[in-house]
Amino acid sequence: MLEDVPRTKTPPHLTPHRHRPSAALGLMAAALIPSFAHANPEAQTPPWLAPHESLLVDLKDDASDEDAKEISAIARVSLHLNSIHAADEQFFVGDVEPSELDATIARLRQDPRVENVEPNYVYEALGVPNDPMFDKQWSMKMVGAPAAWARADGRGVIVAVIDTGVAYENYKKFRRVEDLAGTRFVKGYDFVHDTEHANDDHGHGTHVAGTIAQTTNNGVGVAGLAYGATIMPLKVLSKRGAGTAADIADAIRYAADEGAQVINLSLGGGMRSFIMEAAVAYARKKNVVVVCAAGNNARARVEFPAAYKGAFAVSSVGPDRKLAFYSSYGKQLSIAAPGGDKQSGGESGAILQNTILPSEVGATDRYLYFQGTSMATPHVAAAAALVISQGVTSADKVEQILKDTAVDAGPADWDERYGFGILNVDRATEVASSAVGGTSNGALALALLLGVLGIRRLPSRALRGWGITATIVGAIATSCGFFFLRPLMPIDRSDGVLASLATMPLPSWDFVLLGPTYATTALWASAIPAALLIIGLLRVRALRGLVLGAAIGWAAYLFMAAVEGTQDVRLIPGSAGFLDRAWLIGNAAILVGLARLFVRASFAIREKGSLHGTEP
Repeated sequence: MLEDVPRTKTPPHLTPHRHRPSAALGLMAAALIPSFAHANPEAQTPPWLAPHESLLVDLKDDASDEDAKEISAIARVSLHLNSIHAADEQFFVGDVEPSELDATIARLRQDPRVENVEPNYVYEALGVPNDPMFDKQWSMKMVGAPAAWARADGRGVIVAVIDTGVAYENYKKFRRVEDLAGTRFVKGYDFVHDTEHANDDHGHGTHVAGTIAQTTNNGVGVAGLAYGATIMPLKVLSKRGAGTAADIADAIRYAADEGAQVINLSLGGGMRSFIMEAAVAYARKKNVVVVCAAGNNARARVEFPAAYKGAFAVSSVGPDRKLAFYSSYGKQLSIAAPGGDKQSGGESGAILQNTILPSEVGATDRYLYFQGTSMATPHVAAAAALVISQGVTSADKVEQILKDTAVDAGPADWDERYGFGILNVDRATEVASSAVGGTSNGALALALLLGVLGIRRLPSRALRGWGITATIVGAIATSCGFFFLRPLMPIDRSDGVLASLATMPLPSWDFVLLGPTYATTALWASAIPAALLIIGLLRVRALRGLVLGAAIGWAAYLFMAAVEGTQDVRLIPGSAGFLDRAWLIGNAAILVGLARLFVRASFAIREKGSLHGTEP
C-alpha cells in the first residue's frame, strides 16, 4: 500500500468485498486514487482474508451441460458461465455462503469432472493517479523512445489492455479522450458487465492504454511509446478498480484467441489463482507476450499474476532510475521500467497521460500524473509491440531481446530489484532490426551468392546481360531491405506501409501487409514465393539478376531467422521451436539449390539462344 493513501481504523483483512451481486475474496496489491479515498473508504482497503461469497469452478473441457447441472446440485451452488466467451473453457461462477466455502471447495475437488475450483479472488489496478506534455514525459526519454521511433512504431501489433476499460468510443455517456483520436482499436469486451462496450469508468485503463499507444505527433497532449499499435480494450476491473480472477482469466484467454500479440496486466494481488495461472500459460503457449505489474507493496515479493510462470514481471523506477518507494520486487522479476516516484521527483516525477476521472467519464481533456508498477508495465508492453512490429514473431525472442538490451541499474546481469535492468527500447529495436534483416542477413546473402556463382567455375559470360549489380541489389533488398534509410524517415509516417515495405526484408512483407496475426505462415516463410519468381521470370533476361538475388536473399533471411530464433512459423507446431527452425533451414537449403539450377538453366538458355542467334 502506498504511503500517501490514508489508513482506516478497520483492519483491512476483515473487510468484505463485493463483485456484481455477490461478495468476493479481496485481493489488493495497490493503492487507489488518493483524491477519492475519503469518499470511498472501501476502495482503499485490501481484504485479502475477507469472507468470500463467490466461487470459480473450471470444469474439464469435455464436461456436458448435464454434468454442470449435477455439479451445481452436488455443491449446492447455482453455477453459471462467467461470460459468453467462457463456454469453451467451461468457466463457471456461483454464489456460496461464506461459512460453506471451504466445504464446498473440498466437495468439488473430489469430482473428476472438475479441473479446478477456488475462491473468485479480486484483483485491483496497480497505480496511483493524481491531478495536474512531450517535454514532461521523462519516461519516454529514459527508455530511448525518440531513437527507437526511427526504426519502429508498433504498427500492426495488437496489444490487449486488460484493465478498467479504455475511453475509446463515443457511446452513451462515454467519450473517447482527445489524445486517443488517432489510435487504432479492435473489438473488445467488458467482462464486468457482459457487454461489447469496454468503456472506462475509472481512468486507470485509459492511462495505461495511453502510455502504449497515445496518438502521437498530432499536436495534442502527449505521446505513446508504440503509437502505431492497435489496442484491444478488455474491461475486467470495476469503477472502483477491482475485478475477479474469473473475469481476468476469461479476458486473458479471449485476448489470446482474438489475435493479441501482447497482453498488458497492470493489476494484481497476493493470492494465487490456479485458473488465472492456467490462462497465462494458455496465452504464452499461443505465443503471446504477457506483461504484468510486479505490485505496489514495497516488498521482496512479486504479486500475482506477475509471479506466474510465463508472465513478464515489471518493477518500477522513478526519474532518478532508482527503484520506486512502493515497487514490489523478487525472484520472478524480469525487467524494470519507469513507473514514477513522487517521493523523488515530486508531482512531475509520475507518469503523465490523457485519461478520465471516475466522476467525469465524459471529459476528454484530462492529463493526469499516475505512479505505480501499473504505469511501468505498459512501457514494457509497448516495447514488446515495437520489437514485434519489426518482424520478431517469437514471444521467447521478444522477451530475450528486452532483457538482453536492458540497462543495468543494480548488480551486473540479473538482480531481484531491477531484473535484467531498466528497459531500453532504443537498444531493443536496434537488435530486433538486425535480427530480422540487418547487416548479418546481407553478409550471408552475398556469401551465398558468391558460392552459387562459383559453382564449377561457371564462365563469366553466365551473367552477361543480367548485371551483377542487379543481382547484388536483389540479394540485399530481399534479405535485409534498405534498413539504413529508417533513421531518415519522419516519426509521423503518413505513408507508413510503403516506408515499411522499403526498409524491411521482402520475406517480412506479409508482416507489414497482413499484420502479425496472419504473418509468417509456413507457405510464405518457405521456398515457395521465391521458387514461383524463378519459374515465372526465368526467360526474362532483364530480370534474371534481380530474381537470382531475390532467391539468394530469401534463403539468407530464412537461415538467419532460424539461427536467431526470431520467427514463430504459423501452421508449424510449437512456438519458434525445433520444428520451426528445421522448416526455415530446410527451405533455405532448397532455395540455394534452386538458385544453382537457375544459374545453370539461364546459362543453358543463353548458350542455346546464341547458337540459333535468338538469345532471349
